[in-house]
Amino acid sequence: MKNSIKVERAKNNMTQADLAEKIKVSRQTINAMELGKYVPSTVLALRIAHIFNVEVSDIFTLEDTDW
Repeated sequence: MKNSIKVERAKNNMTQADLAEKIKVSRQTINAMELGKYVPSTVLALRIAHIFNVEVSDIFTLEDTDW
C-alpha cells in the first residue's frame, strides 16, 4: 500500500515526531509507515486522515500487489 504521509506532513510543516505525538504512536512507527514497511490499522489511518483534514483514501492507496 502506498501512502502520502510524508507529503502531508510537509504541507502541514510537521516532523515525524510531531505527527507521532498527535496520533499517539512512536516516531519509528511513522517512519515505518512512510517507508511502506508498516500498514496502519484502520483506526490509525483514520487518526492520520483526521489530523490532516483529508479522507483516508487521499493518503492511502492500494497497489496492484495488494489485491
